[in-house]
Amino acid sequence: MLDRVRRIAEELRFERTRLSLVWWVVASEAVLVLLVASGISAYAIGRLHDLADDQGKARVQLAGAMAREDLRRVSEDLLTQARVLADRPTLERLLAEDRPEELVLFLRRFCEPDKLDACAVYDGSTQLAAAGASLPWSDVLAASLEQGQTFLADPAESTPPVTGAAARLSTRPEVRVLVVRLLDERMAQSLTRQVGMTVQLINYRTFTHAPVDALTQLHTNGLTDGNSAVQRIDSLDLYAASFPVFASTGEAIALIEPDLSAAQIDSSARRLIHELLITAVGLVAIAMLGGAILGRFLSRPVQSLTAAAVRLGQGDFSTSIPAGGAAEVGVLARTMEDMRRNLVELTGTLRRREGEARAVLAGIVEGVYAVDRDRVIRYVNPQAARLLGVEPAQAVGRFCGDVLQPCAQGGQRPCDTNCPILHARANGTARAVEQLCAGGRSARTTVITSSDSVDGLQVQVIRDESELEAVRRARDSVLANISHEFRTPLAAQLASIELLREGMPSMSAERRTDLVLSLERGTLRLTRLIDNLLESVRIESGQLGIRHQRVLLAEVIEDARALIGSLLALRRQRLEVSLPESLPAVSGDPTRLTQVFVNLIANANKFAPEDSVIRVGAEAAGQRVTAWVEDQGAGVMASDSSAIFDRFRRSADEEPEPGGLGLGLWIVKSIIERHGGQISVARTAEGRTRFSVELPAAEADT
Repeated sequence: MLDRVRRIAEELRFERTRLSLVWWVVASEAVLVLLVASGISAYAIGRLHDLADDQGKARVQLAGAMAREDLRRVSEDLLTQARVLADRPTLERLLAEDRPEELVLFLRRFCEPDKLDACAVYDGSTQLAAAGASLPWSDVLAASLEQGQTFLADPAESTPPVTGAAARLSTRPEVRVLVVRLLDERMAQSLTRQVGMTVQLINYRTFTHAPVDALTQLHTNGLTDGNSAVQRIDSLDLYAASFPVFASTGEAIALIEPDLSAAQIDSSARRLIHELLITAVGLVAIAMLGGAILGRFLSRPVQSLTAAAVRLGQGDFSTSIPAGGAAEVGVLARTMEDMRRNLVELTGTLRRREGEARAVLAGIVEGVYAVDRDRVIRYVNPQAARLLGVEPAQAVGRFCGDVLQPCAQGGQRPCDTNCPILHARANGTARAVEQLCAGGRSARTTVITSSDSVDGLQVQVIRDESELEAVRRARDSVLANISHEFRTPLAAQLASIELLREGMPSMSAERRTDLVLSLERGTLRLTRLIDNLLESVRIESGQLGIRHQRVLLAEVIEDARALIGSLLALRRQRLEVSLPESLPAVSGDPTRLTQVFVNLIANANKFAPEDSVIRVGAEAAGQRVTAWVEDQGAGVMASDSSAIFDRFRRSADEEPEPGGLGLGLWIVKSIIERHGGQISVARTAEGRTRFSVELPAAEADT
């Protein structure tokens, strides 16, 4: 009940941050008016855009039709001019006198005043004279003979299309007079002046070879229709039409393209849209004013109830609940009054029981926390808070998995797959051992006992067993490794001793030497296992100390050679050491560094084939010295290049002599890191396995 009171208070505080009823009424009125006005405006704007679009298309289509009609009249005017030229007596006289120079001058004077682009006179297929623009007259003559008195031609050469007319001399019918106009930019400007809109004349042959652009589809539609096509080109912000011009033979000659800026059409639509928006804003303002007046009248009783509820939620149970307003408001007021009396009675009881429960939980040694149905923590005692490394107030209200932070198992948190809280809900109770990473500390082993849910709350008891678990784990690990790794070399040594004891009188000296060497090899192996085991215990317990002093790597490697020499001799391996004379000293512990190179050379001895060479080298770069040990072994897989330095990491399936505790490289890495250096493994270009050790150089003596 106490939680219910708190929840009501929180909801009331949240409600207070919302808009008041007055503003809700104002907003609803404004939204309704805005929706209606927006709907009407959207419909009107859509219709206006459609009408404007139709108007633009109609205007540009009319301009195209007028331009094509003007072009037809030009053709008729050319026919008249051709007939006038053919009836000139001067032309007949010059032809009769066979005076070609004067004939050219005559044609030139005739063409220029009448704004003809070119004129020509033919006797059959023979050109007698020509004036004006240079044209492929043979193609023009062919079009004239094919189409009749008026014709359209698209010469094969790189010239604009032409429209022209032909007439015969009355006295000499075999003589033809040709007059033409070029369908070029000058003609387009003339048509533009005639129709009051920009007109372009496009050569059909040029169009077919031009790259595709925004107008290509328009002209294609016009040619397909055979009459015209009109379209709004949004990318160019204009209306355009396409009117194909065909010769009488059906051959496409040119395309008439009138253009109209879309901005001219859209400007009127924008003005009306602006007026519609102003009207809508005005209606919304009027609606908000009316809603404010109505909302203030309706909200006064509700505001009084709200203020009383807020005080009630804050714990002031002496607050009186005002009555009044509409029938629903009166029912709400009476209900709140009944709730207030019940809360007064229950709050006292709950506070007494809560105090008793807190006293009991605070005295328990183990940690205790409670969660709700969503596994959100609702209570945590001080012992659990200390174990989890949080303050009780920080844990309450958070998901329990986020506070406990159980370590992932198989890539998933136990909260998702193996939660004791969920098991307890199904079985009545549950117990689980969890590894927790809470509080930013290392993983801790805990035992969590969970009870069944009661009234939506579920209590868990948590006990820390990290130290006990660590002791058990260390004991089991050490015993398992010692019993497994020491048994094999001890058994081999025992067998060698038995052979020596039984066959000593009759055994050859060579055989006795082999057995003694076997005993020596087993002893060295056991010694190295014991040293590594003890060293790992020192490292794990933090007892590994590093004494920094100036150390020459040559001396360290020579000491390691002396310690590991017998193992190299058993596999007939040769150790080559190549150190530059100018190699600076390093800062470190000579005993620990000797152990590093003993382990690295022993590792190379184990993995490299017999009769091979193990190389040791070093170089200096700045304030760092890098030494390496190379062998001719099979190498390390890329996926294991960092894992091989883990503790107890072994690769028995690949080792020529399976054995070892898997501690050698881990110890090497631990010692090198305590020296402030680092170790890595790589494959050289020559196919050798190289372990590189980087150490800080010692400061020069002053």
